Amino acid sequence: MANTHLRSTPARPNPSLRRSRSLLPLSTMSPSSTTNTKSDDVDLPSSSLDIVGARRSLLSCFVSLQTPYKAFPVLAWNRHIETIFASFYRSLPVVKLRRECLRTKDDGAVALDWVSGDETRIPFDSPVLILLPGLTGGSGDTYVRHMLLRARNKGWRVVVFNSRGCADSPVTTPKFYSASFTDDLCEVVSHVSTRYPKSKLYAVGWSLGANILVRYLGQESHNCVLSGAVSLCNPFNLPIADEDFHKGFNNIYDLALARSLCKIFKKHALLFEGIGGEYNIPMAANARSVRDFDEGLTRVTFGFKSVDDYYYNSSSSRSIKDVSIPLLCIQAENDPIAPSRGIPRQDIEENPNCLLIVTPQGGHLGWVAGHAAPFGCPWTDPVVMEFLEHLHNQGDEKTRSSGYHSDELCGINQSSDSSITVHIQ
Repeated sequence: MANTHLRSTPARPNPSLRRSRSLLPLSTMSPSSTTNTKSDDVDLPSSSLDIVGARRSLLSCFVSLQTPYKAFPVLAWNRHIETIFASFYRSLPVVKLRRECLRTKDDGAVALDWVSGDETRIPFDSPVLILLPGLTGGSGDTYVRHMLLRARNKGWRVVVFNSRGCADSPVTTPKFYSASFTDDLCEVVSHVSTRYPKSKLYAVGWSLGANILVRYLGQESHNCVLSGAVSLCNPFNLPIADEDFHKGFNNIYDLALARSLCKIFKKHALLFEGIGGEYNIPMAANARSVRDFDEGLTRVTFGFKSVDDYYYNSSSSRSIKDVSIPLLCIQAENDPIAPSRGIPRQDIEENPNCLLIVTPQGGHLGWVAGHAAPFGCPWTDPVVMEFLEHLHNQGDEKTRSSGYHSDELCGINQSSDSSITVHIQ
């Protein structure tokens, strides 16, 4: 079981508090607001939401939370039904995308999908939202498209970060990506911030993408370029997630994800021909579980002595205490893939920059609830957008009152980017 750094001693003052105060009203940062509570303590109409964190009082003004959380009938009685229904039957918004292939420092490549035409339609200094899909996911996933469309309709510039091999992102070296690997995200954020130096940057991640995002936030800590982030369905504690992955119906998800990983691998198998070392290419190519794939390929690629070592040291639960920008985490209590018992509740509670909402239902990447259910956007989308807009508006007020330039407030590095980019229509 991964170390979630549970502590019984009072939280020590955090230097990152200074930055979070610039983005939120002082009332949201009061010392009395640092303990766990149900949503009725926050003056919300629904008492079914479990809310943790110093920022919880700001939720009382969210329009999206003024009606109780109500899961769609029939679907929500079983977490697997809700998960599968959302995966197969959620609508897919039609969005024309423009692909940019970014060459990384290690000669790898990732694909960035932007909304086509936004480079001229949207003001240059508009906020930019970076989206990180889940394991093997990409810009074609329904939950990604819905969030993209919502942010775009609010006037935000949106880009989907497709990891190596995902959504037909090119693979140019014998290296994919992992739960521990933040280098590509670092380069993507640097690239985007250099291209739009007057814009504030935000990010939303789902599932494994959320794990990578939170690890990045902890790693960068006070040097983080992002002005805010949201983590959804984060597995957080990977040893716990792996343990539950092999129980009952979860084996179906495990097999499906393993097949998706194998499909990506086989497209690029020649890159691994004769690679030697500790790699077990036949195991990875024919994996019947995510663990088998990680044992045969992933943990070797990223230098871990075992798959258990990989899971333990890649868990984003270990990074929460170092997050120094506003972070909203939304989890489902009945998530079969991101178990609620793996949520680092105490670390979230003790970090004044973090806020956690746990819904009673939702499954994994489901959240078939709210006015858009059952075929529309997840229940989380309006909440996520209100959170991001709140941060952005508070930041703008701070900028206007202080006379700072937006890039100075965000600490954006405007150094030139030496990465090679290829544009694909």
